[in-house]
Amino acid sequence: MFMGENPLENPQKYSEYVDKKSPNSPILKNCFNAFWVGGLICSIGQIIFDFCKFKGMEQQACNTVVAIVLIGIAAFLTGLNIFNKIGKFAGAGSLVPITGFANSIVSPAIEYKSEGYVMGVGGKMFTVAGPVLVYGISASVIIGIIATLFA
Repeated sequence: MFMGENPLENPQKYSEYVDKKSPNSPILKNCFNAFWVGGLICSIGQIIFDFCKFKGMEQQACNTVVAIVLIGIAAFLTGLNIFNKIGKFAGAGSLVPITGFANSIVSPAIEYKSEGYVMGVGGKMFTVAGPVLVYGISASVIIGIIATLFA
């Protein structure tokens, strides 16, 4: 790397070294893949929604069914290690829709299965999604109380 020289003493040389050694990211290709995969996931959700509407369900029930089905599919694909490959290919395109939430719950559960069902799966399942749930639910309760008081 730097012969006899501390890289932190010369930040410019270190920055040039890192830029030279780091692979360039194909940003346009990554954005395109995220766009079409995310769009495909949303289109599948829309097809499920339209099917539920066709069967005569109320809009609220259709929304619930779409969320449940997409979460179930993502959890199943995560269990088969397929969703992780989709995530590597599509990046945020697979994580931004509700499918990313399912993946964030199932992945740690699978990873810590060897530690047992209680301390492994049960204890680690919400390591990523737990803070999101806690703060999301807390914020919704606080906003609900404020809306009730001032409405």
